[in-house]
Amino acid sequence: MQTCRRQFLKETGLKLFGLPVIGSSFYSSAFGKENKLKTAKKAASSQLGKARSVIQIWMWGGPSHLETFDPKPAAGKDYCGSWDKPLTTNVPGIEISQSLPMLAQCADLYSIIRTMTHGTNHHEVAAYVMQTGRMPGGNLVYPSVGAVISKIKGYDAGYKSPIPPYVVLTTSQGRFSECGFLGTKYKPFVTGGDPSKSPFLVSGYVVEGITEKRQHERQKLLESLDTFGHAASEDSLIREIDTARKNAFNLMLGDAVKIFDLGLEPDKIREEYGKNWFGQACLMARRLVQEGVPYITINYRGWDTHKRHFETLTRRQPEWDRGLSMLLRELADLGLLDTTIVWWGGEFGRNPKIGWDSPWFGGRGHFGHCFNVMLAGGGFRGGQVVGTSDVTGEKVISRPVAPQDLLGSIYQMLGIDPDAQMPNEKGITVPNMPPASPEGRLNELIG
Repeated sequence: MQTCRRQFLKETGLKLFGLPVIGSSFYSSAFGKENKLKTAKKAASSQLGKARSVIQIWMWGGPSHLETFDPKPAAGKDYCGSWDKPLTTNVPGIEISQSLPMLAQCADLYSIIRTMTHGTNHHEVAAYVMQTGRMPGGNLVYPSVGAVISKIKGYDAGYKSPIPPYVVLTTSQGRFSECGFLGTKYKPFVTGGDPSKSPFLVSGYVVEGITEKRQHERQKLLESLDTFGHAASEDSLIREIDTARKNAFNLMLGDAVKIFDLGLEPDKIREEYGKNWFGQACLMARRLVQEGVPYITINYRGWDTHKRHFETLTRRQPEWDRGLSMLLRELADLGLLDTTIVWWGGEFGRNPKIGWDSPWFGGRGHFGHCFNVMLAGGGFRGGQVVGTSDVTGEKVISRPVAPQDLLGSIYQMLGIDPDAQMPNEKGITVPNMPPASPEGRLNELIG
């Protein structure tokens, strides 16, 4: 799936511009700081609003940064265990975990933020702040980024697909109120089911053991039992029920069902993603992007690794390494990565200091002071590293990135002004996103 063109551009570009690690000297060059700033601003402005969809890969529970995109081989056994052989990626100067060989071969497609920070170690609080850019408190429950995007880029933009504009594969994230004060209209559609099974039993669309013919027969029977008939047609409540019923049958019997039918994909492609839950969820996310769905979340549970951390990772890292790398490569090869943002991460990271004693047996606790996020596509540059953590991964050394910086930057790439007032039917006057931190949004990845 990788191309000679991408390899050529990577190699020649790196020789011209040096290592792709972004730090405080990003704008200094032989051409002069002023010209570099002008060029960067012009390039950045041309990228804003380029994205059309977002795929969020939510590592529910919090993934370890040391075993993903910020390995610390020099920290010693109490920090990295036996995982002390990071992989060199296809971008010189960038290393990632030894457990991610496929992602190491496509690092030119994504960038790594190694200094995400919010300082909280509580699941609910951390999940809320990572999804809204705000700490909890006060009288308002803020909507998640998915709900806001589904409103602005979905419902308010004349979105016409039979698939709702905010989809979660396959279970609810559950640690925060996704819709907040926007209301239940903006809650995500949670598919249920397992995309690695055939059929993929999507809630409200696909019913196990019920053929299309039988669904049509059920519809006719239901209509024949409508004793209200035209006599009740003037009743607004009855009309709403009737409309909802018709819409439900249109979803079950229309083209929407085909979008969820992974059996329509070539078996070779399904194998490339991995015929497991996560791999097929990634493939499903690609199909939803092709349908034009603005916001898709893959809610990937099982990363709250307090106990036997390394045993869990040994089993599970290969499946998401394969699925995510295939998703990035295929989006790129289909010409969709330019307009699709992919962001990977959880509510926080894991404690860099390993708990070897009972009952942890090599586990890691919660850690919100320094962790990483992967960001790709939609106009964001690939092959970059933002920020530096210390030798053990416990402290941010340079370029801290707050949740509102990340989410505000995603809004910008979608053409949503993070500083504009959030549209809502309740007349609540708040910006789409709080002001950026002193370090600012991720402008170094734009252009």
